[in-house]
Amino acid sequence: MAERKQSVAHPYIPNAEPGVREKMLGEIGAASVEEFYADIPEKLRLKGKLNLPPAHLSEFGLKRHVEGILKKNDSCSENLSFLGGGCYQHHVPSICDEVNHRGELLTAYAGEPYEDHGRFQTLWEYCSMMGELLEMDVVNVPTYDGLQAAATSLRMAVRVTGRKEIILAGAIGPDRVSRIVDYAKPQIDVVQIPCDAASGLVDVDAVAGALSENVAAVYFESPSYLGGIETAAARLTELAHQQGALSVVGVDPTSLGVLAPPASYGADIACGDIQPLGMHIQYGGGHAGFIASADDERIVMEYPSRLFGIAPTSVEGEYGFGDVAYDRTSFGVREEGKEWVGTAAALWGITAGVYLATMGPQGMRELGEGCMQRAQYAAQELAKIDGVELVFDATPFKEFVLRFTGGKSVEEINAALREKNIFGGHALEKDFPPLENCALYCVTEIHSQADIDSLVAAIEEAVA
Repeated sequence: MAERKQSVAHPYIPNAEPGVREKMLGEIGAASVEEFYADIPEKLRLKGKLNLPPAHLSEFGLKRHVEGILKKNDSCSENLSFLGGGCYQHHVPSICDEVNHRGELLTAYAGEPYEDHGRFQTLWEYCSMMGELLEMDVVNVPTYDGLQAAATSLRMAVRVTGRKEIILAGAIGPDRVSRIVDYAKPQIDVVQIPCDAASGLVDVDAVAGALSENVAAVYFESPSYLGGIETAAARLTELAHQQGALSVVGVDPTSLGVLAPPASYGADIACGDIQPLGMHIQYGGGHAGFIASADDERIVMEYPSRLFGIAPTSVEGEYGFGDVAYDRTSFGVREEGKEWVGTAAALWGITAGVYLATMGPQGMRELGEGCMQRAQYAAQELAKIDGVELVFDATPFKEFVLRFTGGKSVEEINAALREKNIFGGHALEKDFPPLENCALYCVTEIHSQADIDSLVAAIEEAVA
């Protein structure tokens, strides 16, 4: 008797059941799935199966498999971390997790709020609090991350000015530069100006020399990727405006309780990442980007992302929340959109709104002061160690750069720290060649004096 061939319908892949697939193909008049890929050249198609392990067809088996992988990780819960460079370990109030796990908000995504009731209002509240923090009138619904926010902000500046060149000034993270270049080229020329070697801040004279009537925007960050607080922000903005360019500033929102926001020195667009506002670092996430500006129609109508507003309804005292100028977006005009909107990281906007409401103005000030005080203390104590020097003389916000001069490499130092359950700083030489044997260290409000002293003692031992 011939053995009956049994087909498998994978429980995690919709419509994997062969009978259902055949019905779907018959409905659209296709003989096979291969017909959908007819436009893709044969040489580009993968022949055979992917090199993947056998499928886990039971929920329990899959859960145990994934947990086994995750157990290989060493997290910041079991180790003392001084890593930064774009993803930061801040305290996350428990109310942030409580609210963003609520069923009516957990599915917050894009499109219309059929399932996540209250999302429009919560995002409007988030945008309002971010506007207050940034001293700007308009804040978008969050983009994927701060990298996209910077790239989109510069694209907006190009559309506003009609020019085709942007200047990236000072120390900017390699991931951000890569994303900006991806968004800009081939239509837009990107000019990069390295930071000043002594301060780590923007080389103002170099920017002045590079500016011309072809420049759409000057982009710089404060604090910079290397941690320093930019002291020439007002001058850089003035130089940009003198040439008819926009000033676009990347900013860490946790710094705005103690530092003046970009609007105060005339910046046209501010952007950044809200990850530090109530989001766990969770394997490099979660990230979401913000873009903010004054209520200037030239700029507002160039936002590709959604903007939420408030409006009275027909019932006195009742208000509704929803899109402003929806036809700007690719949702409204599809392929005629100025830039594809894509997925909104709405859940993280809601989370950041909860964080800002919890902290309040005084809390944000204490947060900023706590980061600066700890960073200053750590930098000063570490610089006392023989074989360690502080590279830049700029005032750090929460990050600073150390150079190891005693013969040990950054990798060797970090390996020694790992043996003591400490995550050391990011090695910088690959992305910033002049910073040979240097590492970027980050200190936030979660670090106690004892934590910092433990780092100092561990590095002192490692460099000996």
